[in-house]
Amino acid sequence: MTNLDYLPWRRPAAYDDRPAVRDDKHDLTYAGFSTWTDAVAEQLAGYGVGPGSVVAVMLPNRVELLVVLVAAWRLGAAATPINPMFTANEADYQINDADAAVVVNNGPESPNGGRPSIAVDDLRRTRWGDRGLPEPATEPGELALLIYTSGSTGRPKGVMLSHRNIGAMAAMMSEHLKITAEDHCLLILPLFHVNAICISFLTPISVGGQLTVLQRFQPVEFLAAIEKFRPTYFSAVPTIYSHLVSQPDDVVADTSSIRFAICGAAPASKELLAATEKRYGIGLVEGYGLTEVTCASTANPVDGERKLGTVGVALPGQRVGIMAPDGALVPTGERGEVVIQGANVMQGYLNRPDATADALGDGWLHTGDVGILDADGYLRIVDRIKDMIIRGGENIYPKEIETVLHGHPAVLEAAVVGAPHPVYGEVPVAVVAAYPDQVIDVDELIALCRANLTKIKVPVAIHVVAAIPKNPVGKPDKPAIRTSIQS
Repeated sequence: MTNLDYLPWRRPAAYDDRPAVRDDKHDLTYAGFSTWTDAVAEQLAGYGVGPGSVVAVMLPNRVELLVVLVAAWRLGAAATPINPMFTANEADYQINDADAAVVVNNGPESPNGGRPSIAVDDLRRTRWGDRGLPEPATEPGELALLIYTSGSTGRPKGVMLSHRNIGAMAAMMSEHLKITAEDHCLLILPLFHVNAICISFLTPISVGGQLTVLQRFQPVEFLAAIEKFRPTYFSAVPTIYSHLVSQPDDVVADTSSIRFAICGAAPASKELLAATEKRYGIGLVEGYGLTEVTCASTANPVDGERKLGTVGVALPGQRVGIMAPDGALVPTGERGEVVIQGANVMQGYLNRPDATADALGDGWLHTGDVGILDADGYLRIVDRIKDMIIRGGENIYPKEIETVLHGHPAVLEAAVVGAPHPVYGEVPVAVVAAYPDQVIDVDELIALCRANLTKIKVPVAIHVVAAIPKNPVGKPDKPAIRTSIQS
């Protein structure tokens, strides 16, 4: 099911004059996007980018980010998109772990990991000439994306996604959601996530559709964009839908162009889904996935039965199973770990053979989530094995925050858990204990976190305790900690 038709050099000539991608500064046809991609590819080649290289791109949502991704692919290189809100500590780690040949960012003040960099405003729009660009020869097995996801061991890991992976995902989504050349996606999720790249960009572009990129989400501006651009679908997280349904009654919009919207990245309540559909008349398709499966593995159908409380059925070409601890698949209706097979499953973690073996060693991708499949093949997620916090659709792994807290000389122990939040679902809260004869200054710890972590990872509260409760094997008892911070 691999589909490489998202690559400009594979598009039909009939697409040339069709609208392709736009933001608040640019509006490009397929031909215009291809021309710009070639110019930037030639510029990147001047920095030594070629087959096997990695290009880092640290930009907010804008057309240039997509141009850089495809320009890297034009040269047989991969791209690693970086959260533009990252601190220098976070960004430099990703740039150097990926061994990026060059970084495209906002300018000299942006992190570059000590690597050569190109300011976004200096990206070329036209070719130098006929030199510097080889004929495109992208192969399915070539590395396309390095998407970094935090891990339970602390430092983020680079998820290796090939063109076979991302092409399969585009094909699966277009088949399941019936995306055609008449579809138009309004992109609101951040482009450093695989969801935005694959579902909002590659899926419509692979079939001749179009994409409008919004830089950020503001409820009233978002609804105005729907009225102005008349998109047919968009993908969002539960927090965005919460903001939309909580708008004052006098906030109204013509959303009749939307034939469906996707909800994913975090659990959503039945009540939120129903309230969104009632207020805006938009049918919500809830799905489930993770970066390691190139975004999505299940989704409710657009036209068939949408079972609220489930995340739908397996996408075409994927197999979703429920596995017991002994490695056996369990019968329908029984709970176990969600495991996945398909052409969309990652190649592995960059330079992490042990972590790759743990995730893929038996031929299944182990998600760390607990689920149940019903008789119709609909998946319901009931728990998480992984100690992950999901804040507004963003995955936060406590170990990364705990590592920063342990960097303070007064901190003996630190544990981070998720606390319930009415809008974001969960937010990180820390519990710390001091070394003997040391005093912990909470304000100092907050400042340390702000200096080393993205804003969303900074704990909303830090509680100082005499000792952190432990479980029978001597590890922090996080269920007990969660109970204590809520009491």
